[in-house]
Amino acid sequence: MKKLIIYILGSALIVISAISCVSGKKYSGLQDTSRQFMNERDAFKTDNIGLEMQNKELEARLASLEKDMGDVKQKISTAQNERDKALEDYNNVSGKYKELQNAQEDLVRGNVKETQKLLAELQAAQENLQKKEDLLRQLEKNLDVKKASLDELTFEMEKKNARLAELEKILDGQKKIVSDLKTKVSEALLGFENNGLTVSMKNGKVYVSLDEKLLFKSASWDIDANGKNALKKLAGVLEKNPDIQITIEGHTDNVPYNPGASQLKDNWDLSVKRATTVVRTLLDGSSINATRLTASGRSQYLPVDDRNTSDARQKNRRTEIILTPDLTELYRLIDKY
Repeated sequence: MKKLIIYILGSALIVISAISCVSGKKYSGLQDTSRQFMNERDAFKTDNIGLEMQNKELEARLASLEKDMGDVKQKISTAQNERDKALEDYNNVSGKYKELQNAQEDLVRGNVKETQKLLAELQAAQENLQKKEDLLRQLEKNLDVKKASLDELTFEMEKKNARLAELEKILDGQKKIVSDLKTKVSEALLGFENNGLTVSMKNGKVYVSLDEKLLFKSASWDIDANGKNALKKLAGVLEKNPDIQITIEGHTDNVPYNPGASQLKDNWDLSVKRATTVVRTLLDGSSINATRLTASGRSQYLPVDDRNTSDARQKNRRTEIILTPDLTELYRLIDKY
C-alpha cells in the first residue's frame, strides 16, 4: 500500500511539472517567433534604405546635370546673339570695304589714311567674328558632352530601378515560398507542435526544431515510434516540394557524453549520429532525392539558451531540420549586377 501511495504522488508531481514546462515553452516559442519576424523586417528595411539612398544620389546627380545643361544653353543663346550681331557688323564693314575698293583710285593720293582705317576695321571685325564662332563651337561641344553624361546617368538610374523592382519581386516570391512551406509543415505536424516540436521562420528559411524527448532517449540515437511518426509526416511534405534543400543539425547540451562501451567518443559524435539517423528515417520509404539532404553535428556549441540550468540544457538537446528554398534566381540576379 505504501508503494502505491508513493507511486501516485510521484506521478502527480511529474504531471504538474510537465504542464508548467509546456506553458513556458509556448511562451518562449512565441517570443522566439516574434524576434525572428522582427529580424526579418529589419533586414528588409536595411536593404530598402540602401536602395533608396542610391536612388536619391542618382536623382541629385541628374538634377545637377540638368542645371548645368540649362546654363550651357543660356551661354549658347548669348553667343548666338553676339555672333548674329558680329555678322551684321561684318556685313556693314564688308559694304564699306566694297565702297572703298570702288573708290580706291580716287582715294590713293589724298585718302590713304582713311583707306587704312577702313581696312583695319574690316580686319578687326573679321577677327571678332572668328572668335565668336570658335566660342559657339566650344559651347556646342560642351553641350553635347553634358547631354551624353545626362543620358548615361538617366540610363544607369533606370537600370537601378529595374534591378530594385526585380529584386523586390524575387524577394517577395521567396518570402511567399517560405511562408507557404511553413504553413504546409505546420499543418502536417499539427499534432506535434508545442509537444516537443516547433516550426518557425528565420533568415528566409523554415526551422523545424524537435526536442530530444520527442526523438531520442538520453544518450541514445535510436528514434522512438512517436518521433518516427513526426518525421514521416514531414517527409510527405518534403516529397511534394522537390526544390527545398534540407539540412539536419544535431545539438547536445554541455554535459560531457559518457560513452561507456559505446562506439561514440563525445558530444560531437552523438550530435552527428543523431543527425544521420534522422536523415535515414526521412529517406526510408520516401521518394526524397538524397542529394537534397545534409547531415551535420553541432555538439554543444550552438545553444538556444546559454544558462547553465536543467531547463536550459533540456532546450539545447534538440534536432533542427532547416528547410531552404531554391535561391538560384536571386543569386543569378545579384551576379548579373
